[in-house]
Amino acid sequence: MAQSLGIPARMRIDNAANIYPASLSKHYASLYRMSVTLSEPVDLTCLQQALVTVSERIPTFRCELRSGAFWWHLNRMDKTPEVGPATPLSRFHFSDNGGFLYKVCADGNRIVLDVFHVLADGTGSETFLLTLTGEYLRLKYGLKISYSGKVLDPSETPDTGELEDSFKTVFAGRKGSLEKNVPAYHINGERLPSAGLRDIRVVMPLDALKGVCRRMDCTVTDLLTGMMLEALQKLYRADGDRKKVSSVLKVSVPVNLRPMYGSRSVRNFSSYVNLGLDVRSGYLQLDQLVRLVKMQKRTMLRPENLEPKIAANVELERNFAVRCLPLLVKKPVIDYINRHHGDNYCSQTLSNLGEIRLPEEMRPYVTAFDFILGRQRGNSGAVSCAGYDGNLVLHLSRNIFGAEFEQFFLDRAAALGILSEVSHQILA
Repeated sequence: MAQSLGIPARMRIDNAANIYPASLSKHYASLYRMSVTLSEPVDLTCLQQALVTVSERIPTFRCELRSGAFWWHLNRMDKTPEVGPATPLSRFHFSDNGGFLYKVCADGNRIVLDVFHVLADGTGSETFLLTLTGEYLRLKYGLKISYSGKVLDPSETPDTGELEDSFKTVFAGRKGSLEKNVPAYHINGERLPSAGLRDIRVVMPLDALKGVCRRMDCTVTDLLTGMMLEALQKLYRADGDRKKVSSVLKVSVPVNLRPMYGSRSVRNFSSYVNLGLDVRSGYLQLDQLVRLVKMQKRTMLRPENLEPKIAANVELERNFAVRCLPLLVKKPVIDYINRHHGDNYCSQTLSNLGEIRLPEEMRPYVTAFDFILGRQRGNSGAVSCAGYDGNLVLHLSRNIFGAEFEQFFLDRAAALGILSEVSHQILA
């Protein structure tokens, strides 16, 4: 099957994905959820047929994770994925899922996709879900879809550019240097039991949101990051244990690298910037925080500042001594580095997919798009969002009981006039 499509039966996982199997445990996996809400209940038969077709069109979604002697690999499977019932957003055992690294569920009017990050980043999974939705609508309603952007034509042969590890394609052979960071402030709180995850879904009208951004001369991501930093400042001020914790407040913002380097990969191809301040220099007002974030982001996204840290990770993976280490040794080392030099350097994460664009034929059938980050291992929670049909739908997920950070954020959104709907849910 794989060979008939000119697709390798075995692929090394991409450079960014190495941290995800290394941190995989009995109770934890780096997961996220996307869902499309339709105007009518989902037809399971049509969705199953669409899933079979689209998982061939994007064949990395027909792969299982395998451990080799030195690295992890994605191995093509002849099995077909199956649509399942609604499930919690929590660690699922791949062996019980046919080996697949994702799940597609039908939940009333929603098509729900849960993905293990080793398979793809948000942009890659968005492409899969939107293509799946397009194929479902074609089968269900006979739509003739104008395929474009992230809605691929399922009848086309998979392109090798979609399957490449763009980190190696772009950065192999470049010299780099690892980024220097300091530990950041982390929100204290009693952890939810086991793999518990709670979420607040927030709907923000895009017109009102963009109006505030115009007044502050910033992007939506700049504004949301500033609001998060303001909430972190309030928590830090109220923290009775301030002398024992870091005074550095940082929000980690993933950056999609595809537009910068012309990549079409549906795997992982993103980096990040850590934006924030050390409050020992003083507390800032929201407009000051937004200006600071805007300036930092502009500086950090310059090629001369962004590329060295990415090239350093690629160079490290290709190092002869590292390559020769058995995977049994690599796994705990990678996990240790990620635990102490990854989440340790940020207080929260903000992942913004941007505005979801669909072919006009699909828009009357799709009423909402949601994107939720799963339980975080090193931080108390995360913020994720996507814009569609005049609204930004934002999710504040957390693994602790207390919701003070979230409430500070919501209070600011209300004060800015960008809050229209709030709902709470237990995800796991």
